[in-house]
Amino acid sequence: MTIHEIADKINGEVVGNAQHTISFPAKIEEAQAGHITFLANNKYLDYVSTTQAGCIVISRELFSDKMSGNFILVKDAYEAFTKVLSLFNVVVTTEISDKAFVHTSAKIGTNVHVYPFVYVGENVSIGDNCILYPNVTINAHCIIGNNCILHSGAVIGSDGFGFAPIEDGTFHKIPQLGNVIIEDNCEIGANTCVDRATMGSTIIRKGVKLDNLIQVAHNVEIGEHTVIAAQTGISGSTKIGHHNMIGGQVGFVGHIVVAPYTKINAQSAVASHIKKEGLILSGTPVIDIKQHFKSTVVYKNLPELERKVRELEAELNKLKNT
Repeated sequence: MTIHEIADKINGEVVGNAQHTISFPAKIEEAQAGHITFLANNKYLDYVSTTQAGCIVISRELFSDKMSGNFILVKDAYEAFTKVLSLFNVVVTTEISDKAFVHTSAKIGTNVHVYPFVYVGENVSIGDNCILYPNVTINAHCIIGNNCILHSGAVIGSDGFGFAPIEDGTFHKIPQLGNVIIEDNCEIGANTCVDRATMGSTIIRKGVKLDNLIQVAHNVEIGEHTVIAAQTGISGSTKIGHHNMIGGQVGFVGHIVVAPYTKINAQSAVASHIKKEGLILSGTPVIDIKQHFKSTVVYKNLPELERKVRELEAELNKLKNT
């Protein structure tokens, strides 16, 4: 694409040669003449004079007439460049690798890219404009919406962790008969597992973004436009509200409800219902984040506090004995 064509698609203003041809996006410090890059932070202004990029998408507030090269001026370069990346990430037709397995009963939409060693099971449904990277597994009866991305190693529809204790001390496997529903515009990270429901559906609502190495247990429901960072684990039948922001390595017990617009700090543990919307929480178990930070300060000072308490106890004992 030419710089002019790109600028037209992101509502930007061209400064320089609008007909220069761009082949691909690149980082500003590595870009060459056929690359387009961006600048949204004044900490990286020095790169403008050294980069070999054919074009820089730059926030208007950072641009100066003294800069040389080709530019596209926009209000927010970071937001605009996400659109640029999308322009170079278009799948024009459904393409299924001959090294992938797709069951004959599965339904695949248009503009879907299925990479090698993907497994698509019986009666699976996959919508339009989806990408399934190598080694993705989608087990029987699961439903994937439109515009979804599943990264390598993601497993959708594995059995839920259901075992009934028997009198002799062993465990009997409970059949897992449900499925997984992933709605439109979701992204599932590498090696993330979403278990099928025991009955009914495990549901990932529209716009949810799951990082790598996340465990979503059976019958969980994650509300729309929630984002969850790596290594978080969500136990069975927990319902997470919409527009939550959850840090890495957060643990959720089962059968709880988390209100919408909740923010949870990394390495926290959620052990009970969160009923009030918009809370920012941290700790094990979670408490208000400001209270948690205050408690952390006290915790770090515990050895000194203990020493002072022992000294006071010694003084009191002396007074008692006089």
